[in-house]
Amino acid sequence: MSRKNLSAINRIPKILRAKLRNNKINKIYKNFEKSLKIDEAFAVAVSGGPDSLALSFLSKIYSSKKKLLVKYYIVDHKLRNESTKEARKVKKILKKNSIHSQILTWNGKKPHTNIQSLARFKRYELILDKCNKHNISNLLLAHQEDDLVENFFIRILRGSGLKGLVSLDKISKFGNKTLLRPLIDQKKEDLVFLSKYVFDFYVEDPSNKNEKFKRIKVRKLIGELRENGLDTKKLVNTIKNLKSSNDVVNFYVDENFTKNTFFSTKKNELTLNRDFFSQPYEIIFRSFSKSIKLVGKKYYSARGKKIDKMIKNIMNNTVLRATLGGCIIKKVNQTVIISKEL
Repeated sequence: MSRKNLSAINRIPKILRAKLRNNKINKIYKNFEKSLKIDEAFAVAVSGGPDSLALSFLSKIYSSKKKLLVKYYIVDHKLRNESTKEARKVKKILKKNSIHSQILTWNGKKPHTNIQSLARFKRYELILDKCNKHNISNLLLAHQEDDLVENFFIRILRGSGLKGLVSLDKISKFGNKTLLRPLIDQKKEDLVFLSKYVFDFYVEDPSNKNEKFKRIKVRKLIGELRENGLDTKKLVNTIKNLKSSNDVVNFYVDENFTKNTFFSTKKNELTLNRDFFSQPYEIIFRSFSKSIKLVGKKYYSARGKKIDKMIKNIMNNTVLRATLGGCIIKKVNQTVIISKEL
């Protein structure tokens, strides 16, 4: 081993270095290191489940070797009576393994419907607010191969298009932050093994057995399909092939945006020219959605149905002024001007 590599290994906390000597753990880490490839500060979202605890271990080793700043955030949603106790236990377990974390608490009124989606948004909001304060642009999430497959089926049930089917990508954007999923190629059972071996602990979320949630119904369906011959490896390859097709569409979306829009910093408005709306519809739809998101400065774009209706109204000349996604949209002769709603 070279002196440089030895020095990098020695920077890893002793307690974690000892765990890394296990052949299976070492193999998982090498795949993780190959998948991540960043050289700047990052934050890690920790839920306490086996996937996020595995991510905590792997990212701590990575940051130690690379000498990078890393922040670990545990979100206590307070959606269950035991959530605060669990969050504190996770923090304690991590600290025992030289991983220092912070608990972020979701205070205030809680939703009674669409709970999982709103909780996920709140988790991002709390963590990204901390990232802004520490000038951190990268957030690591613990989605793994099973999540990729589940997301694919959920999107099929929603009637999603190509973009939706491959939405759980290794690298994506959320506002001005980069979301990284370095475990997306890792198998769930390997991450469970790692969490048990390293921490001898992980949180069992009871909602993972509650079939009132669509994700849990889909998880059960996938289990039945596997018993009847579903080949996960082939399905993952299909998703990767669809992603390649999606990348082609994104290329033309970026080209349309570059050639057929103009942003005035003085007026703080985006102008879309006539050629913007002469592309294939999927290109127009994504380009317009990107425009609304950019000007409105929203984490999420407006709903697809609303964007679709607005585009059709613009192209049919049935709207001269409207609002959408925090933006004011005006049709002026052959152009469309988008400005932020005050």
